[in-house]
Amino acid sequence: MFERNLILERSSAGRIAARARGRYGGRPEKLNKQDLKLLKTLYDNGTPIKTIAEQWKVSRTTIYRYLNKLEDKENAKQTKD
Repeated sequence: MFERNLILERSSAGRIAARARGRYGGRPEKLNKQDLKLLKTLYDNGTPIKTIAEQWKVSRTTIYRYLNKLEDKENAKQTKD
């Protein structure tokens, strides 16, 4: 039990140190900011989600997830103003 606590403490300290250096866990995003702008433009112009997903070789679910993130950012920006 004691060793388990030591492992947890060291792991937590390592994650905190990594965040302090600007590192975060998880897989890198597939689309960058420029891609997101193009994604939004294509979607607004009526391009089918399937076509957009095939362009970046991601699933339709991923495209919807990015669109929801963009919408959330726009809503937050509007409520802030």
